[in-house]
Amino acid sequence: MITGELRNKIDRIWETFWTGGITNPLDVIEQFTYLLFIKQLDDVETTKENEANFLGVPFESMFPGDCQQYRWSKFKNLGSAEEMYDIVLNGVFPFIKNLHQDGDSAYSKYMGDAIFKIPTASMLTKIVDGIDGLELGDADSKGDLYEYLLSKVATAGTNGQFRTPRHIIKMMVDLVQPQPEDIIIDPAMGSAGFLIESQAYLREHHEKMFLNAKLREHFNNHMFYGNDMDRTMLRIGAMNMLLHGVDNPNISYRDSLSEQNTDVEKYSLVLANPPFKGSLDYDAVSADLLKVTKTKKTELLFLALFLRILKKGGRAAVIVPDGVLFGSSKAHKQIRKEIVDNNKLEAVISMPSGVFKPYAGVSTAILVFTKTGNGGTDQVWFYDMKADGYSLDDKRQEVAENDIPDIVTRFANLEGEKERQRTEQSFFVPVEEIVENAYDLSINKYKEIVYEKVEYDPTDVIMARIENLEKEIHVEMQELKKLLGLREEN
Repeated sequence: MITGELRNKIDRIWETFWTGGITNPLDVIEQFTYLLFIKQLDDVETTKENEANFLGVPFESMFPGDCQQYRWSKFKNLGSAEEMYDIVLNGVFPFIKNLHQDGDSAYSKYMGDAIFKIPTASMLTKIVDGIDGLELGDADSKGDLYEYLLSKVATAGTNGQFRTPRHIIKMMVDLVQPQPEDIIIDPAMGSAGFLIESQAYLREHHEKMFLNAKLREHFNNHMFYGNDMDRTMLRIGAMNMLLHGVDNPNISYRDSLSEQNTDVEKYSLVLANPPFKGSLDYDAVSADLLKVTKTKKTELLFLALFLRILKKGGRAAVIVPDGVLFGSSKAHKQIRKEIVDNNKLEAVISMPSGVFKPYAGVSTAILVFTKTGNGGTDQVWFYDMKADGYSLDDKRQEVAENDIPDIVTRFANLEGEKERQRTEQSFFVPVEEIVENAYDLSINKYKEIVYEKVEYDPTDVIMARIENLEKEIHVEMQELKKLLGLREEN
């Protein structure tokens, strides 16, 4: 989370944009991101340069020849504001727009119509100085910065388009454990948080894959897919992926639920927090999704989409609003029945409603399932998450209570969960019981609450205690009156 002095610095940069005439929050985020990207390119370049010098190997710069002047560390120290503005406007910005000149990469596709909107040299100088003062050492802090910027969008949280907290994304990735051969998609990718965390997991847990030319080529060109309907988010996502070392992610401007999305059994892993924006027109929805669940509700249609686009044996970890778990409409029951009866539902992790604050107070859950096409659900693991490491109010400050490590550890060893009682925080429910309860997947349907028996004293003892208290009060009142010089009442 962004707090304290760092938050104040970001707010001051935001205010510079605002007072300079850039008042649309998405425009601010976009321009802020371009400059962050330029700075981080230079940071990456410096790191690689130092490593090459240390190892004594040749270094091929991404800033060839005269382009060295486009490095952040060079232009930020130029003598005049006008000179820096001219270099950024006419040199640096065209340079980053053309980094991938093949025209086929996600980066080149969505940077093509990017526009530099900072209007004056003095404004650019203030923003460059502000960004230069931000201490963003690790990937988490950069991700937190993006999340904080996105939280400033006035429309965040409306139409279900709130952002997924990074620690929740990390938990979901840790649950499904991406593998080197996976083909991973987020059909509602936003700023590509799930894809970024997946590549980080692979770098940490499967570093040897990068020594294999075939797997390395797969990682850079064929592993990561994302769709979104917001070109600003696509640009931010493409820059984000490039900075995290994924050369050519397959990011598309696409309505995942429409007929234009023809993907069938293409991916081995789905990670998503799709929008819960109410209803769509039937005409706008792919016909084969309506066959699975005839509904206008996006949260149900996305579940049908996940089942369609997953390969047999493919896994999914996705966030759904609580209503999906217990909704009584025919469409709600249809999609739950499809997942339970015809595939393998493994886990339902109930999250507290404060997880998405300050964007929204909606209660949500994570579904973890595998596409089989022929059933396989024998029992479902339920977990009642009560804390995620942050306060559940709008401030979302760090707290000691955090169930996430416990969730990841327990899910990785489900054999050890079989003896757990339903009075505990996690437990199994057999599929037969779920079917009997109309495929209800809400944890409260199955959780048992132990009520402690409270023993009260007999009535005469309580009455005697009250009378004694009255006597003590009377005595104290008389003492107080004496001290105040008041006459005692008869």
